[in-house]
Amino acid sequence: MPGGAGVRRPDHPTTTRPTTVNGGLSGPESPDLPVAPVAPEAPEARSTPEAGRPGGGGPDHAVPGPSTAPALPADGVTAQAVLAPYLQGQAAEFLRSLRLHREHSAPSDPGGQGAEAAARALRRSARRISGSLHTFRTVLDPVWADHLRTELAWISGSLAREHAYAERLTRLLDALCRLSGAALPAARGTKPATKPGTPPATTAAARTAGAPEAQGRAVLGVGAARAGALLERQLTLARTRAHSAALQALGSSRFHAVADAVALLASDVPLAPGTTGRGAEALLEPAERAEQRLLAAVVALPADESAEPYNEAQDAAWHQARLLLRLHRYAHEVVLGAADPVLTGAGHALDLHRDAAEAAAAAAAAARTPRIAPATAYALGVLHADQRHEVEAARAVFRETWPYATAVTTS
Repeated sequence: MPGGAGVRRPDHPTTTRPTTVNGGLSGPESPDLPVAPVAPEAPEARSTPEAGRPGGGGPDHAVPGPSTAPALPADGVTAQAVLAPYLQGQAAEFLRSLRLHREHSAPSDPGGQGAEAAARALRRSARRISGSLHTFRTVLDPVWADHLRTELAWISGSLAREHAYAERLTRLLDALCRLSGAALPAARGTKPATKPGTPPATTAAARTAGAPEAQGRAVLGVGAARAGALLERQLTLARTRAHSAALQALGSSRFHAVADAVALLASDVPLAPGTTGRGAEALLEPAERAEQRLLAAVVALPADESAEPYNEAQDAAWHQARLLLRLHRYAHEVVLGAADPVLTGAGHALDLHRDAAEAAAAAAAAARTPRIAPATAYALGVLHADQRHEVEAARAVFRETWPYATAVTTS
């Protein structure tokens, strides 16, 4: 697409268009989401539910925005002076979280809450390092950056899967409880049998007409319990396997090599030949490219008129937009010292979209279980439909909260 200036809000400074000058990086980051660099994430190389997802450790996108927009580093500041402290800070956070995870992984830790919080922090720093290595690869030693980025994406995905399965199960069970306790939604494409304001029907014919709906609710009530039990068995088994895989990964020689590489990063950032001494403007071009890839991905999203809630093939474009948004946020943190607060709502909506899409896929997979009762299959079908409509709702929220109106409406 043409340059991003045509889709930016005129009052919104971006990575390459500051309004003031200060220099240096801001203080500690706020919790965030997962990152596998611009590739579809693993079943859960995902952002932790930090932004409005149950069980998260704080808002993933909730980085408080300053009263005035942060600015580019001052003239005379080198790219190394901006990028190196950021990567070293994230490396130090990675090592600190790893130490806490080992301390809290003992059987004496009640409920493993400390280990879970440490694992979230570990993934958070791994995602930021990995995303920054991807965006600013041209400034760094490319061989080193590619290798470490791949390894960090591997460990982030390994640690995230267990948490993802637990969150998915909670989401689906809550939805089943809500659906089984309320009237079923009307079939798609049908209209209510009575007009608004019409008093309740009392004739025998009317009561007979309402019998199918009551019967449907009864079938859903019976099937919901069985569907919940089936989902709990399947997702608990998947979570247990993911837990074992994560423990195996953390004890492997491969992970120890990753930890050693991050420890070296905490003291030394390998730069590309000729980068030493270059000004901070060397970071602007890769940051701008990350922004342009995001804007182009949003432009390419299916238009409202072609949106189909049950067309899972359309999900991939939305997942890609989510990953690119995360990379843009990390680049914004590196160059400007803080995440872009105007993208908080849009990022949260894409998180919800991903959660609902994966929950719907889990319900559909459970419905394909051989020899399940018809009532169980019916409940799983209703659950799948509910989650696909959650997908549609999340897309609508994204379009409402996306600050660049031109990019979201162009098709």
